[in-house]
Amino acid sequence: MKEREHVKPELPDDVRVRFCPSPTGIPHVGMVRTALFNWAEARHTGGTFVFRIEDTDAQRDSEESFNQIIDALKWLGLDWDEGIEVGGPHGPYRQSERGPIYQKVAQQLLDAGYAYESFSTPEEIEARNVAAGRPKAFGYDGYDRNLTEEQKAAFRAEGRQPALRIKMPSEDITFNDLIRGEITFKAGSVPDYVIVRPNGDPLYTLTNPVDDALMDINVVLRGEDLLSSTPRQIVLYRYLMELGVAKQMPLFGHMPYVMGQGNKKLSKRDPESNLFLHRDHGFIKEGLLNYLALLGWSIAPDNDIFSMDEMVKAFDVRDVKANPARFDIDKAVSINAEHIRMLEPQDFLNRSVPYLFRDGVVSAERWDELTDRERSVLTAAAPLVQPRVRLLGEVTGMTGSLLSTSEYIAPEEDAKKQLKATAGEVLDAAIAALDVVPEADWTTDNLHETLNKALIEDAGYKPRVAFGPVRVAMSGRRVSPPLFESMEIVGKPVSMARLRNLREHLAEIQAA
Repeated sequence: MKEREHVKPELPDDVRVRFCPSPTGIPHVGMVRTALFNWAEARHTGGTFVFRIEDTDAQRDSEESFNQIIDALKWLGLDWDEGIEVGGPHGPYRQSERGPIYQKVAQQLLDAGYAYESFSTPEEIEARNVAAGRPKAFGYDGYDRNLTEEQKAAFRAEGRQPALRIKMPSEDITFNDLIRGEITFKAGSVPDYVIVRPNGDPLYTLTNPVDDALMDINVVLRGEDLLSSTPRQIVLYRYLMELGVAKQMPLFGHMPYVMGQGNKKLSKRDPESNLFLHRDHGFIKEGLLNYLALLGWSIAPDNDIFSMDEMVKAFDVRDVKANPARFDIDKAVSINAEHIRMLEPQDFLNRSVPYLFRDGVVSAERWDELTDRERSVLTAAAPLVQPRVRLLGEVTGMTGSLLSTSEYIAPEEDAKKQLKATAGEVLDAAIAALDVVPEADWTTDNLHETLNKALIEDAGYKPRVAFGPVRVAMSGRRVSPPLFESMEIVGKPVSMARLRNLREHLAEIQAA
């Protein structure tokens, strides 16, 4: 395979792209990046985004995975114009329902001489390679191309059923990749390949190009791992065009690998590839899509934060870089935090409630089903919490102590380190100063002024030493929403109880 300098091909006037995953496992970020780039190209050009499912592998495919893929696209807002659930003129859109179509096209290819029956077993192919001095795994040698009818009959008499193979031409195959430029596969580098198994089952090598042809797909955007199959598809397309099955040769664009830890290709088994794990942690769709868009593409220099509307306006698949892209979870989280900060406060709360319910700190999964007190506390907490969380899964830790009516919150391990030798004196001084504050004056500004005078001005503690034990008493955490605002939200009775109870438990905590 040889690549040359990239000269951008012209795109068709009516772009038709497709997303065609196999339902084999949980949706992963590489799959979503493929869907995103296809969706963005369709939306940018005013074209059509087709969604179909390649589910002809009965042993690996599952209905659960099929439903998860649909769930993923809907959650992310990657809507499609034609295909699964939507319908369209080229259905059905599940390969498992298109068997007669593949049988008909395979027979046409065979009748026209573009395909032929192959009776060789893998063991026979390997043995011939060894006998000819080639590596054992060299691949198929074209042995069955010129079998006589008598030889075929003899194989059938042995009980053998033939596979169908496509005849590859003895010439270089060149195409202009939308992302990589001109690529040439040398003559003889791609052997005749199987399109139908001996048992009659069609393979991806047939079903995928046939579906693209019959659905008028004219731009094929897919992963770099499929690049080696492109010369096969190009040759098959030529035959399909001769047969009148295909109208045109599509343009191909192969997106770069997504790399994981240690610069290895991100595997489906890597935790950071699991889309729903990111959702469970609290990624919002805007943040995750923004980050995935950066895996091979950028909107502008020094601009990593953008909306999907902005992406659609700027996206051109011909600007995607060919170099591998690395999935950096820290950068993904950082970008997600920016998008969380851009949410309207009520939108932030609405999206946070399912996580709070999952974690057992509110009574319902929807905002309008919460109690009046829960809504009141969360509304007051939103401006304190929203700028400080990076993932919606962190909202529980930041608001749990505000929602709780518990009069004692056991400190987390890292919070215990805030309880220095002076913690008892600090808590005693804080309790004495706050005890005389009327409930009517239990406000953020007054609490700040009262504790600042008692602990810093009068007692001489540094702010970190002064407020650390109070923060631990209020939240049980080292990091929490702003302290004085939190105390106002919780109210005087519970705040005072938490301070006194931490003081009571202090000796055993420090001794542990």
